[in-house]
Amino acid sequence: MIKTIAFEAPCVVILDQNQLPQKVAYENCASAEQVAGAIRELKVRGAPLIGVTAAFGLALAMLNYDGSAQGIAAYYQEKRDLLASTRPTAVNLFWALRRMDEVMQGAQDLAPQLVGEKLLQAARELMEDDIRGNEAIGEYGQELLGAGVRVMTICNAGALATCGYGTALGVIRSAARRDKIVQVWACETRPVLQGARLTVWELMEDGIPVTLISDNMAASVMRRGETDAVLVGADRIAANGDTANKIGTYGLAVLAAYHRVPFYVVAPSSTIDLSLTTGEQIPIEERHGDEVRQFRGVYFTVPDAPVFNPAFDVTPHELITAIITEKGIIRPPFNDNLALAFGDANKK
Repeated sequence: MIKTIAFEAPCVVILDQNQLPQKVAYENCASAEQVAGAIRELKVRGAPLIGVTAAFGLALAMLNYDGSAQGIAAYYQEKRDLLASTRPTAVNLFWALRRMDEVMQGAQDLAPQLVGEKLLQAARELMEDDIRGNEAIGEYGQELLGAGVRVMTICNAGALATCGYGTALGVIRSAARRDKIVQVWACETRPVLQGARLTVWELMEDGIPVTLISDNMAASVMRRGETDAVLVGADRIAANGDTANKIGTYGLAVLAAYHRVPFYVVAPSSTIDLSLTTGEQIPIEERHGDEVRQFRGVYFTVPDAPVFNPAFDVTPHELITAIITEKGIIRPPFNDNLALAFGDANKK
């Protein structure tokens, strides 16, 4: 499994996903500012990985601190605010930073260097928990898939979006290990093409049968009866089950409902935000119009054409068959069953 993140003193080492699939390149981030930049620029992406990367960035900042004990709290808050400002939709970012806050509160009486070491240990634990959780998700999710299954997915919810194994692709991996998967339909995922660039590459590296389709081919593939399930990741799940994920996910859910194809959301518990009643409360990030106007610096439309570029959409809970987590499979009614499974632990 390809490594997406590591800490190699004095740097956080990230896989630059903007260079995939043409090149596997790692970048050394020597400051919290560089880590924040990597998240903003999509060198690091995927809700679970964003959270863990921010945790490592905060640990790095504290290891770099050379001021007085009196100034450490203000310095910590400054770097935390910087990392929190990078991506607004993926709740895993804020979940991970709150975990680091808890460690920071318990280490206030320690010397500054020891504070940094405590935070680094916590970030490493988050990384290890993510991998274990993804493997559990895969095991639960594969039970929903029969033999000879053909699945469709959008964006990249694999090892590249996590610290290893993946969420939606983790389910596919676990099913493939049991020879259940005969076809994965990977939607290209406009406008940044995470499906084409990342999901196809990742599955081909693992020898899992995958076919790339443009986003507007999904309806035709379903109509032909060639899709048995849709598996998608998530960036935030509200208390009623409404789910924010990469733009285009809502459209897939509508198509799946029409064609009577099960639609599964796959995510760790850190993606569930019980403080939000519905998906209408989820903040949706809008990104620069050049992501739509061009690809890798080449314009294919009028350079100053007006653009609407939300990075995510929200799928209503009525269109979701089940939510697959590391604690098991959550089915409707989501309001009751998410609260029962996760309770106060996920009230943000």
